[in-house]
Amino acid sequence: MRLERIPGGVRLAQWSRGALERRAPVVAAADIPILVQAARERGVLDARDLDALERAIAAPRGTEPADHGASPGRSGLMRDELRIERGDDGMVRVARWVLRPNAGWELQDAPTMLPAARYAEALERAAHAGVV
Repeated sequence: MRLERIPGGVRLAQWSRGALERRAPVVAAADIPILVQAARERGVLDARDLDALERAIAAPRGTEPADHGASPGRSGLMRDELRIERGDDGMVRVARWVLRPNAGWELQDAPTMLPAARYAEALERAAHAGVV
């Protein structure tokens, strides 16, 4: 699993046997700071983006736990969220959800590709919720 720069933002994805896995990444919550540090060491993101991600990880923990932290946005006319969701055994899923009219929230089970600021916002909210 790694963070990497793509045109217009950042991709978080899992790789297997040299191929990109086509699902939302699942990672140990404790490994998120390691992913950010690895991105810094490889020089794949701007220092400004890495600083924002590191500040988000260090955010103080809140008193009301939640099952996820999210960064809301828009995808055309539809609302979307980048969510960092609590899983089993200290794992978290980093996934994009889209609110479809008359259908509700739908998981986009694919690697996430969004601006770094969206990851930082979701990470900070997940830290406040005690997810990471």
